[in-house]
Amino acid sequence: MNILKRCRTLAVAALMTTLSATAAQADVWDSATHGYAENNGVRIHYATVGEGPLMVMIHGFPDFWYSWSHQMEGLQDQYQVVAIDQRGYNLSDSPAGDENYDMSLLTADVAAVIRSFGQESAVVVGHDWGGMVAWNFAFAYPQMVDKLVVMNLPHPHAMIRELTINEEQRANSAYARAFQAGSPSDPTIMFGMPMTPQTLSGWVRDPAARARYVEAFAQSDFDAMIAYYKRNFPTLPAFSATAPALSADVPQLDVPLLVIHGLDDTALHSDGLNNTWDWNNADTTIVAVPGAGHFVQHDAKEMVTDTLRWWLGARR
Repeated sequence: MNILKRCRTLAVAALMTTLSATAAQADVWDSATHGYAENNGVRIHYATVGEGPLMVMIHGFPDFWYSWSHQMEGLQDQYQVVAIDQRGYNLSDSPAGDENYDMSLLTADVAAVIRSFGQESAVVVGHDWGGMVAWNFAFAYPQMVDKLVVMNLPHPHAMIRELTINEEQRANSAYARAFQAGSPSDPTIMFGMPMTPQTLSGWVRDPAARARYVEAFAQSDFDAMIAYYKRNFPTLPAFSATAPALSADVPQLDVPLLVIHGLDDTALHSDGLNNTWDWNNADTTIVAVPGAGHFVQHDAKEMVTDTLRWWLGARR
């Protein structure tokens, strides 16, 4: 190879390396379009990418819309992906009073987002508290759910069952009791630490992402975060070796359902997956992910994104 040709080859290689690095650093933080939907005077912020059928993604605690960045990036070629900030978080409104975080209002926020896009239904995806909202949205608005995906949050029947018969789950939920009884000003409320943007962001591993989380939590409402637990987390039942009767308030589902669960979750026991298929008349797929913790969409981001693409593609 002559010197000129070799120099050109090296230049092309350097350019490709630069472009690859730039692509790797670029994410939906820079490309997403932002907007608001309104539910009875409360503005719900969202970030959206892509085109196609509507998909609404709902984060949990402590989190915000950016939780779904990898999945948004991986699905935007087939869907219009809309990741919301739940009320009380980041750029969404934070109305005062625990009553303003009742589950009926949280699900109505999702309905308002779907309608703001001129649609009557969507694929609904939720994690943690977003998973609880997703379950309840499917119960309250079944006609608005094309497909349902829930990550690391058991079906409500299973949640009550495990809180009743599973000593490990009862112990794992002690933090929720502390949230219900305490306030954000309690210096030990956050797993023995004060509730601050920094402690709330402690689970985020990537330094650049953590900085974004700190900023998001600095403009969030800690009282609102606690209100989710005070208003909606189930009362701890008396321990029993016998599972309780199923609640008549939880209707049977009839929607294609995908449940993804990181098996290293220390808050929600994997036994909560059992019998999920009994409470849904449509097809139910359960994916258990060894080595992933509570934030499965981060810990196993490629697997979660690939599973969503496969599962949704098989049900078009």
